[in-house]
Amino acid sequence: MTTAVPPKGTGPLARREARLAWGLLLPTLVSVMLVVILPLLAIFWISFKPVELADLRAAEPVIREDLRDADEAAPYIRYRIRNSSQADPIFNVIFTDLVPASVVISELPEGCALDGAALRCDLGDLEPGGRITLELPVTLSGDIEAAEEAIEDGSEPEITGQTENVLTNAEFTLENFISVFDAREFWTVIWATLFYTVFGTFGALIVGLFAALLLNKSFRGQGFLRGLYLFPYVAPVIAVAFSWVILFDPFSGSVNALLVQMGVTDQAINFFGERPLALIMVTVFEIWRYFPLSFLFILARMQSIDTDMYEAADVDGASPFQKFRYLSLPMLMGILSVLFLLRFIWTFNKFDDIFLLTGGNAGTRTLTVNVYEQAFALSNIGAGAAVAVVILLCLLTFSWFFFRFMSKEEGL
Repeated sequence: MTTAVPPKGTGPLARREARLAWGLLLPTLVSVMLVVILPLLAIFWISFKPVELADLRAAEPVIREDLRDADEAAPYIRYRIRNSSQADPIFNVIFTDLVPASVVISELPEGCALDGAALRCDLGDLEPGGRITLELPVTLSGDIEAAEEAIEDGSEPEITGQTENVLTNAEFTLENFISVFDAREFWTVIWATLFYTVFGTFGALIVGLFAALLLNKSFRGQGFLRGLYLFPYVAPVIAVAFSWVILFDPFSGSVNALLVQMGVTDQAINFFGERPLALIMVTVFEIWRYFPLSFLFILARMQSIDTDMYEAADVDGASPFQKFRYLSLPMLMGILSVLFLLRFIWTFNKFDDIFLLTGGNAGTRTLTVNVYEQAFALSNIGAGAAVAVVILLCLLTFSWFFFRFMSKEEGL
């Protein structure tokens, strides 16, 4: 007689372990959803909304109260109500206030009621930019100054109303995406983004690989030189960006002065203000600033390679290029693939470097700079969100191709 053995991983113990694992992972999953997924869903939602920067502040009723003609024969309390929005109405506007004991209201306007000291007025609807002024005749008992102070220092009137919020209503549109794709400069922006990303990524990897090859041997001052190589990456971006702008300034920059004195050029060159030189310069800045990251990872991988292979290659008479081509490079392909993926995504999303160097002018406007200009310069939040969705879709497509084709060749 044989006893059936449950498949591996399906027994009671395995199920309890699975429940425990999911329970331990739950806080992390919730945190990821709150930090990553919810903002992404919000961006998708806003990209289909006709929302501008001014629409983020919902319409609200505003009320002011003061006592008028207190020293005259017919004093009155004045309430001034207005709609803060010039585009959206406010419905069912109601305000309440507590009338001081030294003030007696002589006459109530239509829609207002007095319950003891509690005043309540139903004002109906307020049109966009609408204003309402209520004047309530009153009788003052006692000192006039005390009555004025009681009104000014007493309870503030409270006002409520209902309004539609463009972010939460059921109105959706494709106009944001249509305006983005129909824009005259959209494909120019795509080209600038791809040029900046592809050449910046490959350039950082190649320069980092070359720097790692130079510092893979032990020599005096090696530690100091390694630290010097890290300077572009650890230095504040705003400091190094403005240093480059000053160095390459066409009027007072040291680089232009040196080129003119050496006879390389007859007049100053506007490195960050001319097409396509500005795009090349911001790409060179990207390579210079971020090659140290590639350098660190590649050097760490190089120093973990067994030296016996190189000794055997020396015995066989292999040249330095052959040792690099057939020994080092295959060992580095894994880390180079990971660095390529990370640097491509980070460079595609890069905003601060370009904005500090050129502000997106002279053909350097990338998709991330376009998000800023649409959302804040043009105050079109919906269009900015639509460009952000385009960026996300581009990166998802690239990641799918990377893991579908490129990573298989490296065994990732």
